[in-house]
Amino acid sequence: QVPLMESGGGTVQSGGSLRLSCEASIYISSYCMGWFRQKGGEEREAVAAVDIDGNSISADSVKDRFTISKDNAKSILYLQMNSLKPEDSGMYYCAATRCTVLTDPEDLNLYGIDYWGKGTLVAISS
Repeated sequence: QVPLMESGGGTVQSGGSLRLSCEASIYISSYCMGWFRQKGGEEREAVAAVDIDGNSISADSVKDRFTISKDNAKSILYLQMNSLKPEDSGMYYCAATRCTVLTDPEDLNLYGIDYWGKGTLVAISS
């Protein structure tokens, strides 16, 4: 069984919205969860993360536009993306890691990612 499975990607016009979902077969209540994106040949960038207590943090590039949330009972992680820009295009990945403190979404990498999803593609047209 795939631990993490993303959905909700697609093509929208600039200024539009998308909601990504990540269905987990693990108990996300025990993990820090996050969303990463990867554009072209670039490295994966952490865009948002939420810790075990539900405290969330976003990268400056998406702050006030993207909101990460989770439903522990359903084991689903969400990413609500508003006011989308062409530079938001890319493959979006869900990730899970055991962590203690998050001060930046990139902190997820410091702990080491335990599980990755296979990604969902987001394309924003100008």
